[in-house]
Amino acid sequence: MIKADIVNRVAELSSIPRVKAVQAVDTILESMKSALCSGKRIELRGFGVFQVRDRKKGVGRNPKTGVEVAITPGRTVRFKPGKDLKNL
Repeated sequence: MIKADIVNRVAELSSIPRVKAVQAVDTILESMKSALCSGKRIELRGFGVFQVRDRKKGVGRNPKTGVEVAITPGRTVRFKPGKDLKNL
């Protein structure tokens, strides 16, 4: 499923014009992005939790050559599915 599919589904189920559905989906996604950028946790009951976590420094390997590669520390977004989603 891609963003256009979500927009079409919102427009279909809520009986609003597609332009308004695009605006609604964009607003939701931008709100989620800004919350994650500021380090906040997003919890959608029945679906799951999006959370920004620190990624530790480590050493990986290039599978083709076997050469060690340094993995820099940073931050990444993690998703933990909710109970209802797991049960599907």
